[in-house]
Amino acid sequence: MIKLLRWIPLIALVPSMAMAWPWSKDMANQISVKPQEGPDAIIPFPQRSVPAQGTQTTPYVHDADAAMKLANPVPATPKSIANGRELFKIYCVPCHGNSGTGDGLVGQKLIVRPFDLTAERVQKEVPEGYIWGHITFGGALMPSYGNDMYPSERWDVVNYVRHGLLTDPTATKTGTK
Repeated sequence: MIKLLRWIPLIALVPSMAMAWPWSKDMANQISVKPQEGPDAIIPFPQRSVPAQGTQTTPYVHDADAAMKLANPVPATPKSIANGRELFKIYCVPCHGNSGTGDGLVGQKLIVRPFDLTAERVQKEVPEGYIWGHITFGGALMPSYGNDMYPSERWDVVNYVRHGLLTDPTATKTGTK
């Protein structure tokens, strides 16, 4: 009997050594939206459903090419531009800098410099939907902010980049050391 009692702790350890406990991976194997999952994480409402009043909805676009065709539904009012400025400071300044020229503290450390948002191409040539799509889906080096900001907030950032960045007195170049 004593010999049998000596084997009980060892027998109890065998399943744990084999990772056979059913709760050992519960946190990893759950239904959730993981960060950086991309555009498929932005799920539209089911067909024939009506969102509750006041719900922020995302126009369902699958990629940046489809977003390029979108028209800006948010007028470039002073309130929208001011909101866009605040969101720009939170999400964009680390890489693009206060001036939007790609001279942010993080941008200075990157091998490829972030895109200059004051360039003629961004300010006049590309449609506003292109900028919104780039914010939503990210780019080669830029992360996606589609899950971090409401669609209307992304349009506010577009309004700031297009209508407020060049005239903003607080948008000064970041000094390099």
